[in-house]
Amino acid sequence: MAAAGATGQAARRLRGWLAAGLCALLAACASVPDAPSGTAEGAFSRGGRFAITMTETSGQQQAVQGGFTWRDDGRRYQLDLTSPLGSTEARVEGRPGHATLTKADGTVLQARTPDELVEEALGSPVPVSGLRDWLRGQVADDAPAGKLQRDSQGRPVSFEQDGWQARLSRYDDLGPGLLVLQRTEPGRRIVVRLAVSQP
Repeated sequence: MAAAGATGQAARRLRGWLAAGLCALLAACASVPDAPSGTAEGAFSRGGRFAITMTETSGQQQAVQGGFTWRDDGRRYQLDLTSPLGSTEARVEGRPGHATLTKADGTVLQARTPDELVEEALGSPVPVSGLRDWLRGQVADDAPAGKLQRDSQGRPVSFEQDGWQARLSRYDDLGPGLLVLQRTEPGRRIVVRLAVSQP
């Protein structure tokens, strides 16, 4: 019963995020702060489309999709989530031990990890912490990885880390062009798909 309530709450949050995104798009209300720039060693950026699908054990399914842009100046990173039509709905900024999320309406949330913030905003978990490495085609070194498989060039193509099953493919010079991440929790299964379309 508790699991069903938690699942229903997550579904309501996901629907709420979609509704809030639509309202922000139609009203063209507030703007998210400009992205910081940086050229430090380790600077990195990727962008493309994301899709999150949450399937409950009852068979009910919720989905959200849009665009993403990841920027990393070597010290801190920033993840922008945009609506399907391109308006920025949320920005996550992170550095070790601290993360903030700025919504399109100007609301700012803070937490120790960006993963907590994105789940609060979307109603579904997204492994933002792991993406800093995974988008580069690396396995994060701050958590053990299981079932690691690499391709002929030594690049990781599948592994389990921090509760997620990850499949990385379509590599270019910067990293994977497709990331499919799956997680199973009591009462639901989450699939996050990131398709990179620009460096």
